[in-house]
Amino acid sequence: MTLDIITSDALRGTQHGFFARGGGASSGVFAGLNCGQGSSDQAEIVAINRARVAAAVNVPSERLVTVNQVHSARALALDSPPDPRPAADGMATATPGLALGVLTADCQPVLFADPDNGVIGAAHAGWRGALDGVLEATIDAMESLGAARDTITAVIGPTISQRAYEVGPELLDEFMTDDPDNHRFFANGDGDRYLFNLPAFGLHRLREAGVGHAEWTRHCTYSDPGRFFSYRRATHTGAADYGRLISVIRL
Repeated sequence: MTLDIITSDALRGTQHGFFARGGGASSGVFAGLNCGQGSSDQAEIVAINRARVAAAVNVPSERLVTVNQVHSARALALDSPPDPRPAADGMATATPGLALGVLTADCQPVLFADPDNGVIGAAHAGWRGALDGVLEATIDAMESLGAARDTITAVIGPTISQRAYEVGPELLDEFMTDDPDNHRFFANGDGDRYLFNLPAFGLHRLREAGVGHAEWTRHCTYSDPGRFFSYRRATHTGAADYGRLISVIRL
């Protein structure tokens, strides 16, 4: 089956893809292209899925790099696949043939490219990582390899949209403590609940960081179960586990 790969015109010229769930070998709640090594899916099947992704971006499987994502603000500058996988949520490289991949299931996958200087990056940015600075840390890691932030393009891939992201007042309080202007990323929900606009917050942080261009593909993971995995949807439906999407970029 053909893989379902979302690309961005803004990253044209740099091989990349936000991979949806179509075209994978997994079944059951993981049906499709589950690339999550931390899921309870069969390890051999996840390896097959990751090999298909690697082939799609023309690298050997061992050159598809993912890290142990921990919702941190840590970003690494890499010139080879690390072993063992370090705890981090952002990566950058200037090494041709090294593909950077991030796994998501509602959080923001963000792919970065500075083609003028031959540097790419990738970040996993949920609300915690985005608030703590993982996007800025990834840009810093790119700059350490020779990128210039005003020539960096950053694209947010499929993520949970505001209409599907209900949160409690404690999250609003945390964001307001960081910056009172963050209230604009929250809309009133039912009772004491709010609806949080994660991709708008991500775009804000990217633009404040001074990147040359930032955009969102405008795909909602929660609202399209046929195409995307979603942690929140799995929780709401009582599923035992959920698949992880992968987003990849390479020089």
